[in-house]
Amino acid sequence: MKLVIAIVQSDDADRLVSELVDEGFGVTRIASSGALLRRENVSLLVGVDDRDVLRVLSVIRRTCRRRKEVVVPYAPAMEPGLLWMPENFEVEIGGATVFVLPVERLERIGDD
Repeated sequence: MKLVIAIVQSDDADRLVSELVDEGFGVTRIASSGALLRRENVSLLVGVDDRDVLRVLSVIRRTCRRRKEVVVPYAPAMEPGLLWMPENFEVEIGGATVFVLPVERLERIGDD
């Protein structure tokens, strides 16, 4: 068994959850945020049998595409180590960061 953790843009999350559920996968959605652009994103947890990992990755690939967006910079940061850009700049957003972890044990509490 594997735990697939997919970190995706909020804009892609609803569609991805819907696609995964349509494929028969259970999904847990956790709100999170990225550090660099300070944007909302979503971490999705999907527990699957080893044989289903490639199907989950396929759904993620076809649902979460990278795209370019112009970002308006923040005011000069007061926190040490933060980069400040004085002009708008273009960044690539979207896609997904995916971790596939082995699961030693799965236990569903409350199932009789």
